[in-house]
Parts: sequence; structure tokens; C-alpha cells
Amino acid sequence: MLFSGLKKSMKCAATVGWFIPTLFCVWHVMSPSGCFKVNNCQCIMKDGSGLINLEAIGDTSGFLEHLRPISGHRTAESDEILLSFSPCRPFSQSEDLTESDCTNIAASIIIRYNTDSTHTGRCITYGRHDGNQFHYNHTLKLLSVSYFSDEEQPLTVVHFHCNPNQSFSFTRDLRLSSDQVPLQMWVESPCACPNACSMGDLGLGTIFLIILSLSAAAYFILGSCALRSFRGSSGVQIAPEPSVWCMVCSLCTEKRPRRRNYTDSTHGEP
Repeated sequence: MLFSGLKKSMKCAATVGWFIPTLFCVWHVMSPSGCFKVNNCQCIMKDGSGLINLEAIGDTSGFLEHLRPISGHRTAESDEILLSFSPCRPFSQSEDLTESDCTNIAASIIIRYNTDSTHTGRCITYGRHDGNQFHYNHTLKLLSVSYFSDEEQPLTVVHFHCNPNQSFSFTRDLRLSSDQVPLQMWVESPCACPNACSMGDLGLGTIFLIILSLSAAAYFILGSCALRSFRGSSGVQIAPEPSVWCMVCSLCTEKRPRRRNYTDSTHGEP
């Protein structure tokens, strides 16, 4: 009897040990904090408060910064460093540069070498829109977007701060370390607030369908933990996994026999 109870407890512990990490992953997906990336330019809040659309942050050409002079790079004093960044629209640098791989990018730095006879330069890619990552901080109301290229580490990280008191978007600060990576930018914008700017082609119906799809995915993930399939005479059937609920139902199953014994003894009295 003791061995049977110990075996049952070990089976429950093993099941719970597998079930808890799965439940944690589902909870992380369904957590109300943070946001889901819809595309390279939009992020929908997990708590259902709305959508952040970065399209409205740029100018008519899509740029937030275009050939802006910056400092902090290891270059000579006579050289010129120019930054360009577009939150949503990929761009290419069409200047005649000796070294350039700046095509279909999100951010770039152009270094112009000013010598006595010639004005040469090169373009450095600082990230692309494809594969960018969104991270939202509810406490700071800050959306951080990381832009990558071919490396695993981000080349540019832009922090969009929700500021409803501003009527336009502007770069409050930017930093370029001596090692060139990553480029950090802090942007104040009303469009970094959920549903503050135009939603573009993403309507309320689409938002509802996204939330519904995520809820359905979480339901089936949890269901796969509690159900198992087996082949019977009538085909494949799905039945609850008893070990998943053993910790919840163990007290009930132990009390029921006692209740029946008490009833039997009562009826047996003269």
C-alpha cells in the first residue's frame, strides 16, 4: 500500500514537473505585459489597450533622421559622420561611395573623408527591418525596437517613449559607442502610445482575430497537456490524462470510500 502510494506520488511529481514549464510558457505568451509584433512596423498590446504604429513617426519620406551629423565615431576631426534612420520604410543610399552595402536598410551611417584633393566616403549598415524585435515596458511606457543585420547582436536599438504631450516626434538623444555597436536612440513621440496615431490597414476586427487566435493556441497547448490519444476498437480516441489531475483529485478520491463505509455501517444498525 505504501509502495503504491509512493509510486503514485512520484508519477504525479513527474507529470507536474513537465506540466509546469509548459504552463509557464503559455503564461508568458498570454501575459498582459508587453506587446505582440504584428509586422516590422506595428505592435499590438497584450492587454488589449491598442496598437502602436511606427509608420506615423517618420516624415513624408519615412525618415525620422536623414543625414544627421553626429559625433562619437573614431574618425578624424575633418571627417563627417551622417546618420539616417527610417522606422518603417527600407531605404538605400544612392550616393557615390567607395564602399557601400546600404540597400534596403533601416539605419545607416555615412562617413565622409575630407582630404585635400578628394571627398570620399563609405556607408555602414546599422540594421534592417526584417527580423527586428519589439520589447515594451509598461512602467516606463517605452517601446524598444532592435534592428539586426547579419550578426546576432543588434546594430541599432531605438527606444520610443510614449509622450502624449508632444505634437510631433523627435530624437531626444542618441549614442554611438567607440566600438560602433550598438547605436542607441531615444525618441519622444505621441505615436509611441497605443492607438494614438493612424492604425493604417489594421482594423479592430483584425485585432480581435489576433487575440482570438492567440487564445485558441493557448487553449490547445493546455489541452495537449491534459489529453492523450489511444487506439481502441472504434478508432483513435482522446481521453483525459489521469496523472495531470491527480494532485487536484487525490483528496476527493480518498474521502469518498470513507463516506460509503459510514453509510453502510449506519444501514447495518438495527
